[in-house]
Amino acid sequence: MIHSMLYATDLGLYAPLVMQHALALARTFNADLYVVHAVEPMGLFAESVLQSYLDEQALNEFHSQGLNTVIANIERQVLDSFREELGDEGAQDLERIRAVRVLQGDPSQVILDQAQKLSVDLLILGSHSHVAGAETPLGRTAARVLQLAQVPVYLVPLVQRRRQGDR
Repeated sequence: MIHSMLYATDLGLYAPLVMQHALALARTFNADLYVVHAVEPMGLFAESVLQSYLDEQALNEFHSQGLNTVIANIERQVLDSFREELGDEGAQDLERIRAVRVLQGDPSQVILDQAQKLSVDLLILGSHSHVAGAETPLGRTAARVLQLAQVPVYLVPLVQRRRQGDR
């Protein structure tokens, strides 16, 4: 039986579509819904630019307070987008959402860690691939989660299929 689910969002163009699937499943199973978004760590270039403009204390302060502020803003944006998407009739769906977490790290690892930590029964994510013209409609994160997940994964296809005549 499915009592709780984890919806992993990339906050991209297709996030509202995947969210609709997540909420429909939560409604169907009368399940709790957790939402997670992973923020990848800053790259070496960005870190070196910051180091050239900030002293060590300011840099440490930015890492601790700046990142927390950014994460809190993203969490608020996710909840606001849910409210906007659902409108007034979506109050019951919003009550199903137990937590919205924005965590720093490799997206697939963040998703898998949260699934284990929360003991969810189902993972929900999009198949999105950011690579234009990719041969596979499966993104790196989705592929990794499918390979390593210890619970069922509900994958929403996001890449438009080519029509037969377009080949």
